Amino acid sequence: MLQLIGQILRWFRGGTLNLLILAGIILLVWGFFAPVGTLVWWLDQGAEIIGLRKNRLKQLPAGNGSNAAAKLAKVNCYIIFLPGVGDFSADELTPGEETFLNRLVQKHPNCVAVSDVFPYSASNQSLGGQRLFGPVWRFANNAKGWRTIGDILVKIRNLWRFAISVDPRYGPVYNQGIATAIIERMKAKQSLPTSSDKPLNIVLIGTSGGVQVALGAAPYLNQWLNAQISVVSIGGVFNGTNGFEAADQVYHLQGRQDWIDNIGSIVFPSRWYGNVGSPFNQARLAGDYKAHIIGTHAHDGEKGYFGEYPLQESSVTYVDVTIEEVNKLPIWNLKNPPVNSK
Repeated sequence: MLQLIGQILRWFRGGTLNLLILAGIILLVWGFFAPVGTLVWWLDQGAEIIGLRKNRLKQLPAGNGSNAAAKLAKVNCYIIFLPGVGDFSADELTPGEETFLNRLVQKHPNCVAVSDVFPYSASNQSLGGQRLFGPVWRFANNAKGWRTIGDILVKIRNLWRFAISVDPRYGPVYNQGIATAIIERMKAKQSLPTSSDKPLNIVLIGTSGGVQVALGAAPYLNQWLNAQISVVSIGGVFNGTNGFEAADQVYHLQGRQDWIDNIGSIVFPSRWYGNVGSPFNQARLAGDYKAHIIGTHAHDGEKGYFGEYPLQESSVTYVDVTIEEVNKLPIWNLKNPPVNSK
């Protein structure tokens, strides 16, 4: 099987045209089958969510260790990081992304970072963990000499999950799956406070397509938890419909050399300023959505938002600037909103 896949990839490697043909075929095939995984997850988990989810979320596990209670009392903030479409699994952070999260937690000791949510699977399953196509994805991700093609395949596949999150037919199911995974990983990282009177500070930080998934999950997090929810887009691509009414505040940070994050404002009519009734424009006009230029960042790479390349004649790196700008945002202190105020 793997030998046959290798032969096919060698043929497509012969030229740019062949690669484009491959991308087009894969795009059409995945477009047809992309919702299947989401529907399978819903059939498996939907009844539990419909009937039991709210009650089950209240049954919180006890912390581990003798200092668990003291530590739990100090933690009221969860930083949820959702990466871009190029990721293969939930544990594939770049060194710059790891630096970013580690320093945020150091700066805000009342927060814990959750980085093991894979935003391109409703069941939070990495590509290599899939039963049917897992071997294919592992081959594409690890094969030497085929890294560029493998990256393209992964991005095309994940772009369809991004599209499902946007789709009004399948999006609600998919986004509930992501919200469920977020809460499960929050509880695994640090037990949720048992008192429902104290709101949580949930900071959803996404990059590229991860921002759309964060916004899609926000309404369900708002429904299931007593929380102040902030969404931070770092070069994100998103529509203007999902999440803006559920999030207390949305911030979009962008770089001057990043043209990809402009795609959302072009292809989604709900992002057009003339569509004043869209949730995006309502949030923008109310001051709940704000966009900032933070520097000369590109979308990714060594000069991207999490790049460790130094700025001109400086020891400051691109990720240093990103960290500084995120730290400036007024999202780190709870405003004590009423329960489910949105």
